Amino acid sequence: MTIHGAVKPGYEGVREAFGDIVEAATGGAAFSVFRDGAPVVELWGGSAADGVPWTEDTRAVLFSGTKGVVATVLAILTARGLLDPDERVARYWPEFAEAGKEDVPVSQLLSHTVGLPYVEPDLPMLDNAANASALAAQRPLWTPGTKVAYHALTYGYLATELARRVTGADLGVHVRDLLADPYGLDLRLGTPPTIPVATLRRAPGYRISTFLQDEERRRIVERMYRGLLDSGDSMNSPEYRGATLAAGGAVGTATAMARLYDLVRVGKLVPDDILAQATRTWSEGIDAINDRPLRFGLGYELADPIGTYGPADADPAAFGHSGAGGGRHGAWPTRGLSFSFVTNELQAEDVDHRASSLLAALHEAA
Repeated sequence: MTIHGAVKPGYEGVREAFGDIVEAATGGAAFSVFRDGAPVVELWGGSAADGVPWTEDTRAVLFSGTKGVVATVLAILTARGLLDPDERVARYWPEFAEAGKEDVPVSQLLSHTVGLPYVEPDLPMLDNAANASALAAQRPLWTPGTKVAYHALTYGYLATELARRVTGADLGVHVRDLLADPYGLDLRLGTPPTIPVATLRRAPGYRISTFLQDEERRRIVERMYRGLLDSGDSMNSPEYRGATLAAGGAVGTATAMARLYDLVRVGKLVPDDILAQATRTWSEGIDAINDRPLRFGLGYELADPIGTYGPADADPAAFGHSGAGGGRHGAWPTRGLSFSFVTNELQAEDVDHRASSLLAALHEAA
């Protein structure tokens, strides 16, 4: 397949690594890197849909890459004095005090330690308000703060309601008004059906939670994801993209995401002290449900033992968020770099080396 785009001198190895990815792809992908405010890598190739080539402007569903976008909005609200990670959630959202959660701080919602990884009872996935109300009444699976486990979808319901309580507005509005419009980013949380987006496809053998072997906890994972990633109809539906799902529904380009993290990194969006707070370690350990090593700040993923953000010596201060099926977005702050890999071909984590190969090549180049 033809590789499109360009790299600055010295980044030829990144282009070679990207070429290998596209050559093996059944879908498409893009990789963007910014260094000190300017793009140094802009590459794309493959297909956005049957018979439709991937272009420079092709948008993709970010899945949990959305969480990094939301973490940025929440950091901005913190900088404005509207949120405090050490404050009790119930101060902002009184109903959340039910079922023994009266002392839970905001930090536990954002660092995946609150113990609410699924909604009881099952409710329509796209209904933010109903799911938030159910979670407010729900008893945690463990004493909040004592375990870490990825809250795949419930993170979004919790963050959405928290932001609504302190601002009166939907998170999709904040993404538009604080991030997308002021900086010209092709990024949306709540995407109209008229906006074209790459068609998602699962690679043969695609599956989630590849670290998990326990069948009883596998049933918990199935409840967490509610069949979303098993159904092409669900994840490709205009309703899913339009529902402002803060855990995984944002849509954007690789360039928009790389530039977003560049803006975060240099302090244009979040003051240095607030960013330092949001990107220090608030939780880490083995996921109590999925058996995967985790390390979180306040909504951001951090560099971890399995190399999510590149080789071990790439940047220990790396932060960002990955997405189901292979997306990887973030920054190496001490090296002045930000990056985004987007794709419409979902691969299982234990066999997907695409983003890791790109970050390894970037490490060598930079």
